[in-house]
Amino acid sequence: APVQVLGLSAVPGAGEEFRSAPDERTARTVAGAREQRFRAMNQRGDARVQRGVKLEDIFTQIQAGEIATLNVIVKADVHGSLEAVTESLRKLERDDVRAAFVHRGVGTITENDISLAAATNATLIGFNVRPDRKIRELAEKEGVEIRTYEVIYKLLEDIEKAMKGMLAPEFVEVVTGEAEVREIFKAPKVGAVAGCSVVSGVITRGSRVRFLRDGTIIWKGNINTLRRFKDDVKEVREGFECGISLTDFQDLKPGDVIETYDLKEVERV
Repeated sequence: APVQVLGLSAVPGAGEEFRSAPDERTARTVAGAREQRFRAMNQRGDARVQRGVKLEDIFTQIQAGEIATLNVIVKADVHGSLEAVTESLRKLERDDVRAAFVHRGVGTITENDISLAAATNATLIGFNVRPDRKIRELAEKEGVEIRTYEVIYKLLEDIEKAMKGMLAPEFVEVVTGEAEVREIFKAPKVGAVAGCSVVSGVITRGSRVRFLRDGTIIWKGNINTLRRFKDDVKEVREGFECGISLTDFQDLKPGDVIETYDLKEVERV
């Protein structure tokens, strides 16, 4: 009969075995050992990882007449997305360009992913997942390149541009604020309103918004209303509380994150 299992830290793959342990300590020890063994097997199975480069450096290796190897760590929201991204990247391989998968997994981008990317000189690709502020700061400190996408063709377009030495986006996303949902209220004519605490930056009315649940993007749009107590306001800064309603989105839950961002134009190099 079907069963429901709660509390898993990652999504298991289809066909994986489910085993029980006599106690939690034994389960954690066995799980940790298996995870290390699985990761080591992945890297041994792709020896190219040892001499690979980041996406931004791949054209330099091609120009030098070498076989360029792109080290990548791929994180996605679901297994279907993970497999689709993996297969699409493999189809881009050619005689002078190879992809080496350091690690692939389902779920949000973690500190372990950053550490692994730093150790293997890998580009970290997130598909329909976003790193939180702590992870972004760690990535910047470690010099790890994180690229996030929501459509596969844009990812493939960037890879192809990198192969031709043309990788330089016209726009980059700049996170301007993050608010954590604490409570949900109902308001006439508006519907669900998220009672939030601004944890970083500034939340501005009309801003572009990503709505994150457990690090996964579940909605994109704009802020509809922004209030402090009963007053409509244009912005709310870090450390203050506010009420936020979103355009055409009502599935709000405590613990969700509302991330606002702008698109900043940059010069091509």
